[in-house]
Amino acid sequence: MSSSPTPPALEGNAASESVGLAVDAGLKPAGPTPSQSRFQVDLVTEAAGAAAAAHDKSPNSDASTIPTNDKATPVADGADGAGGDEGKSRFRVVNFADPSEAGSPLDAGPAEGLQNGDTVMSETSLHSSTGGQHHYHYDTHTNTYYLRTFGHNTIDAVPNIDFYRQTAAPLGEKLIRPTLSELHDELDKEPFDDGFANGEELSPAEEAAAKEAAESKGVVKFGWIKGVLVRCMLNIWGVMLFIRMSWIVGQSGIVLSCLIVLMATVVTTITGLSTSAIATNGFVRGGGAYYLISRSLGPEFGGSIGLIFAFANAVAVAMYVVGFAETVVELLAGVDALMTDELNDIRIIGTITVILLLGISVAGMEWEAKAQIFLLFVLITAIINYFIGSFITVKSKESYGFFGYDSAIMMENMGPDFRDETFFSVFSIFFPAATGILAGANISGDLSDPQLAIPKGTLLAILVTGIVYLGVAISTGACIVRDATGSLNDTVSSMFMANCTDAACKMGYDFSICKDPKTRCKYGLQNDFQVMSIVSGFGPIITAGIFSATLSSALASLVSAPKVFQALCKDNIYPGLSMFAKGYGKNNEPLRGYILTFCIALAFILIAKLNIIAPIISNFFLASYALINFSVFHASIANSPGWRPSFKYYNMWVSLAGAILCCGVMFVINWMAALLTNAIVLGLYIYVSYKKPDVNWGSSTQALTYHQALTHTLHLSGVEDHIKNFRPQCLVMTGYPNSRPALLNLVHSFTKNVGLMICGHVRTGSRRPNFKELGADHSRFQRWLLRNETKAFYTPVFADDLRQGTQYLLQAAGLGRLRPNTLVFGYKNDWRDGDMMNVETYINMIHDAFDFQYGAVILRLKEGLDVSHIQGQDELLSSQEKTSAVKDVVVSIDMSKDSDGDSSKLSSKATSLQNSPAVQKDEDDDGKAPTQPLLGKGCCDKKSPSMPLNVSDQRLLEASQQFQKKQGKGTVDVWWLFDDGGLTLLIPYLLINKKRWKDCKIRVFIGGKINRIDHDRRVMATLLSKFRIDFSDITVLGDINTKPKKESITAFEDMIEPYRLKEDDMEQEAAERLKNSEPWRITDNELELYRAKTNRQVRLNELLKEHSSTANLIVMSMPLARKGTVSSALYMGWLEVLSQDLPPILLVRGNHQSVLTFYS
Repeated sequence: MSSSPTPPALEGNAASESVGLAVDAGLKPAGPTPSQSRFQVDLVTEAAGAAAAAHDKSPNSDASTIPTNDKATPVADGADGAGGDEGKSRFRVVNFADPSEAGSPLDAGPAEGLQNGDTVMSETSLHSSTGGQHHYHYDTHTNTYYLRTFGHNTIDAVPNIDFYRQTAAPLGEKLIRPTLSELHDELDKEPFDDGFANGEELSPAEEAAAKEAAESKGVVKFGWIKGVLVRCMLNIWGVMLFIRMSWIVGQSGIVLSCLIVLMATVVTTITGLSTSAIATNGFVRGGGAYYLISRSLGPEFGGSIGLIFAFANAVAVAMYVVGFAETVVELLAGVDALMTDELNDIRIIGTITVILLLGISVAGMEWEAKAQIFLLFVLITAIINYFIGSFITVKSKESYGFFGYDSAIMMENMGPDFRDETFFSVFSIFFPAATGILAGANISGDLSDPQLAIPKGTLLAILVTGIVYLGVAISTGACIVRDATGSLNDTVSSMFMANCTDAACKMGYDFSICKDPKTRCKYGLQNDFQVMSIVSGFGPIITAGIFSATLSSALASLVSAPKVFQALCKDNIYPGLSMFAKGYGKNNEPLRGYILTFCIALAFILIAKLNIIAPIISNFFLASYALINFSVFHASIANSPGWRPSFKYYNMWVSLAGAILCCGVMFVINWMAALLTNAIVLGLYIYVSYKKPDVNWGSSTQALTYHQALTHTLHLSGVEDHIKNFRPQCLVMTGYPNSRPALLNLVHSFTKNVGLMICGHVRTGSRRPNFKELGADHSRFQRWLLRNETKAFYTPVFADDLRQGTQYLLQAAGLGRLRPNTLVFGYKNDWRDGDMMNVETYINMIHDAFDFQYGAVILRLKEGLDVSHIQGQDELLSSQEKTSAVKDVVVSIDMSKDSDGDSSKLSSKATSLQNSPAVQKDEDDDGKAPTQPLLGKGCCDKKSPSMPLNVSDQRLLEASQQFQKKQGKGTVDVWWLFDDGGLTLLIPYLLINKKRWKDCKIRVFIGGKINRIDHDRRVMATLLSKFRIDFSDITVLGDINTKPKKESITAFEDMIEPYRLKEDDMEQEAAERLKNSEPWRITDNELELYRAKTNRQVRLNELLKEHSSTANLIVMSMPLARKGTVSSALYMGWLEVLSQDLPPILLVRGNHQSVLTFYS
């Protein structure tokens, strides 16, 4: 063991700090094990630091592993005398080491560095938070070597693809980059675990997929040829190629047949381009069309289309198997070997066939892929065999309608000859042949590189199969007549051939008998589905080709349907189907899905008629194609930065045209089936929307919602406010949203679907603010609001005191026109028990609201508002929450010492629970243990002992929930004493229009003169009718200015006595000093000056008790106090005496701008 040389300039410094580099060529690096995939930044504890100091002579006392060029060099973290203190503020950095080389000794690199003597200094020991010196490591590497390994000797990580993975995907292991906290925070703080970035939380399904991916070994993966091209070609060259293509030409003619093929090809090409765009916009997992649509348009569209797409593939199995069975039955009929009759034989053979196919599928993807390659070879051989045979004319085949290529036959077959069919009915029968384009995408989870394979294989398959279909259409139309008898005796003598009009006659055959409706010929394009076997060079090969085409397509669909269905079930979109998500074996085969697909296919095989089954699935496939095309258009128009597919040959408008074309074709094929398909998709969409699955896939729907919200917000900012569009937009000082449920629920009652509601929360304290915790709480409580169906935003701020925080919110809350215009907070019940400077702060909040041109609203409940101190109150408040795998509920934890700025200071009186409307303080001024309402897991509160509630807490809890319930028949009493612009009247109007308050009636109380009560009532009734506000009664109070009862005045004077300055009893200077230090004190002059206003508040309380003691809610004009003239204690006294001993009362004062109008 030898230490590295030090540069002369740093020799003394290095020596004093005992810093050196220990190199042992035989020592193995202490790198991470293969299971470690985390960039580790571990905080060295005091104990570890002490141990390092104690074992200073040991070279491995605090070793860091610094990998260089995929090797790791152990570096001793030199410990000085202050090792114990320094241990608290140093990170031990463990970088990534190659597990395969973890045990290898150091290579010659470091030794070479030692020989050169070049020393490179790297600052890997950070500043100590206690002001310690720098600690340096010396890497004995050359400068060139140091530059080549940039990023491997620092805590900060260089860009790496593994940081961007969402799960431990099959393509690689997910690594986690160092968090910002690990790089930025002071060293004496615990590193904050940021977890996943927003939108990257893994769902239970994704976690399961990650686990399966991590455990699976030897998984079979396919390339673009074997996985996509072969499957798509086999699926597209399905039952239609040999069995129905010639019949389509006979019905439609060559021109319209080519048009049918081209129409189908246009639809599939556009869809293929859209599929390629989506597939290359990120990693594609298993699930094919379902995965592509759901990740683009969201779970609602994905869940609905995924179900019908899986069903369509299951029915497609039946279609292909019935096509195979038809061929076998015709062969049996040819040798007179039918078992029963044709229809039942098709059912029997189809059932046996689908059982055999199920066996191949269950055997695994590897066997299925081998079978597909063999079937493709047979199919291509059959196609080549047909084209070779079409050039070989044989005399014996002429009676069956095959004469070889002839211009007369071609011209005769150029036009249509529909018999009991139409162009679109023929198109509907052919179109399922084009639906195989997603066969490769459907097994996207089994592809080695879906992003490359899906575009390349799909588009090439569409091109090749389209050309072959066109070739077959032209070829059959040019060499086969529409009708033939099959009899060699139906010839025409040469003398009659001159008068022939049809092509067969010119060839020497008379098939005119076929035109008689009573006589049905068995051969020709129109009559013989197996005519291509007659044309081919060797007929049995065509039969083998039919078997190959039908069986390969059936096999592909039998594999696709369970895979899509399994992906759908894994996402838990439909909870009842989760049992089908389970996979078996190394390839995670969906055996349960195979059984379900088998049952569906078997049910449709029993129909046994190909022309009935084909149109059923066409609409389901077209609906899928329409949504794939629409996904591309939607993602493009949403203009999300995340939409950047590497496949560039797409156009959003072409995709939109493709979507419209697909919808049009649906109705053309069968309008009733199209309506049914759309109804099913809509029904499933509504169901999934209602269930609201807990997934976040970053869909284009989210992107477009954001884009529209931003556009509309900006547009709204350019429009001036109008009285008719005024709505109360409330900044509600709730603190934690669950702390004051009555305040939250009441305001939500009149802002829901009407105006903006922001839950403001000012967090104060002497300790430094924890902004990361603030951010975490913001996300947590916003989710709590959403789960409780409260349409509000939670906005917390850190401030030195409540007033400063409220000023921050009054200035900065909201966006554009979506800004609050009304400040709402709870009444300060405990104002007489605590520090009167808190009252000064509270009253100044009201003044600040008016200064910012806000309206002000105060809610008072005699029981109080704040329930955060009550143990177990979360169970009552979260009763409406939905159960989830990890359920966040609200718990309240007693704290015996200062928290980090979140604790609620309790009042010393049981009934005074509304100390500060939205502030959570650190200092425990009253000597009581504060409480901290937190969000945690549901199990947390079960550990704490359940304590019975006292009477006051029980009443408080009951009162806190009163606005959650439906209000029975009662009244909302509006005491509109002063005109504030109409806010005092608008709020109760909005309330009674809500379902919970609809049984309540508005009663209006106004001030007036005794000698003109009737006149004042009529004037107010006229005004209310012009405002179109219903009311049950108007009461004119002519005795407001009557002197209140003596005992009421005495009670008020006794209440404010402790807060009077009494300047007449002391010297002027002493009085001024006291007033300056305690500005809330009431001067004798002030008390006398506002004697009449004081008496009015006392008298109004008497009238309120007389008229509104049974009201469900009182809404009253809030008295104003001139800023700088009325002391906070006197103003607080007015609010106290006005609102005491009453039902829930809402003190309202608008900003004196009109909020009601009677003009249209």
